[in-house]
Amino acid sequence: MSRHSPTAPTPTPDDVRTPEETALARRTLGVPALVFLIIAASAPLTVLAGGATTSFAVTGELGVPVGYLLLGLVLIFFAIGYGRMSALIQNAGAFYAYVAAGLGIRAGIGTSFLALVTYNAMQIGLYGVFGFTASSVLGELTGLEAPWWLCALAGWLIVGALGVNTVDLNAKVLAVIVALEFVIVIAVSALSFSVAPEGISAEAFLPEHWLTGSFGALLAFGIAAFMGFESGAIYSEEAKDPRRSVATATYIAVGIIAAFYAFSAWAFSLGVGTSQMVEQSQQWGPDLMFVFLGQHVPAMASNMAALLFLTSILAAMIAFHNAAARYFFSMGRARVLPQALGRTGPRNGAPVAGSLAQSTLGLIFILLFAVAGVGSDLGVLYPVLTMFPWLTNAAGFGMVILLCVTSVAIMRRLGEDPDQHPFFVRRVAPLVAAIGFGIIALLIMANFDTMIEADGFSALVIVIPGTIVASGAIGLAWASYLQRRRPEIYEHARQANIG
Repeated sequence: MSRHSPTAPTPTPDDVRTPEETALARRTLGVPALVFLIIAASAPLTVLAGGATTSFAVTGELGVPVGYLLLGLVLIFFAIGYGRMSALIQNAGAFYAYVAAGLGIRAGIGTSFLALVTYNAMQIGLYGVFGFTASSVLGELTGLEAPWWLCALAGWLIVGALGVNTVDLNAKVLAVIVALEFVIVIAVSALSFSVAPEGISAEAFLPEHWLTGSFGALLAFGIAAFMGFESGAIYSEEAKDPRRSVATATYIAVGIIAAFYAFSAWAFSLGVGTSQMVEQSQQWGPDLMFVFLGQHVPAMASNMAALLFLTSILAAMIAFHNAAARYFFSMGRARVLPQALGRTGPRNGAPVAGSLAQSTLGLIFILLFAVAGVGSDLGVLYPVLTMFPWLTNAAGFGMVILLCVTSVAIMRRLGEDPDQHPFFVRRVAPLVAAIGFGIIALLIMANFDTMIEADGFSALVIVIPGTIVASGAIGLAWASYLQRRRPEIYEHARQANIG
């Protein structure tokens, strides 16, 4: 029996759910909705206000825009094979479905655990910066003081409520938020060009500002801005035309993300002043954009931008929650995890059980960090100096490993049908992507102390990346256990076409 053309598994006594209970809502998402879902995970305003300024500050270089362009180029190579795979396989567990198809079910299950930890780490880590930002904005606008964890719980309620609802509702909410984010970032870019204290120049793109010893850190920080670009394939079961719309949406999103982030980071450096950008970023961090706006626009406009920065983080949390919920769902449906996770809502086709599982994890971590932060010397900065960087940097490392392994799997799977796929698509593009992501993974490891701003040696430099690697190893061990001790589940997973 070919694993690429599986037959339906034979029902077992404990597998009595109806097809409606194990199927996501069909044909609800078109290309525009998919593009918004993808870009929402990348959070344009969060990247400019938080990611770009952090890159300028930590690397000490002006070449941040070049980093976005180079990463975008590698991702385009990846997207070529990834898009072709989305036409062959429609599965909510995109990464591990593709890895299983190319490298076998054992590797697919190992990848599923890695993907599950990666998406949950990113989503949960964002609660730290959301809670801090919401508390700060609330204080600025109303004078009320609320602890970060209380604000994080408010965000948790919103995300959880949307997570158990229909995906098209999520897409509509995200479309509004993302559109407003683009308006603000474009406005900041236009303002930057108009005030440019040192004039308009292309200095940031000169090799001496990016081809330096900080090049690794620049790419390591930049990859986080793209996390979520691959999420289009996760919604393939819910796309109107999965064979075409997923690939199209991915190409559009990667192109927009790379060009837009490079342009806006360059424009912002001109607005602040190229000679002052690094120093100002080191002084103000994510607040630099709002300090800049406060100098040139009315307070109302600056406050509006701060509110949209908050909703930008919220949009990213919703997008990553949806992705994590669908990994829970697809793994439960394949019985790799408890079957209960593979249930969908009877009316809306949403992965309700997976959504609730992800929300439960989010709640646990918010409460854990809330308790751990009591009496901390870090004060109000505790969540943005611990919860946020620890978990999101772990997720960034996990994502790069996923992309590298998936590139190899794509090359292997497409290579099995050479007459169906052009040589460039089946060999060149995924090979370039695999090498590129492998290099980036090594760069992240070499710069991880810088990424978490550790003073000297820190055990976290080993523990955090080690946890990501361990999740994949645990998945491989679990797959081996299922193959030896629960062969019926292992076979079910294979036939259900996890791969």
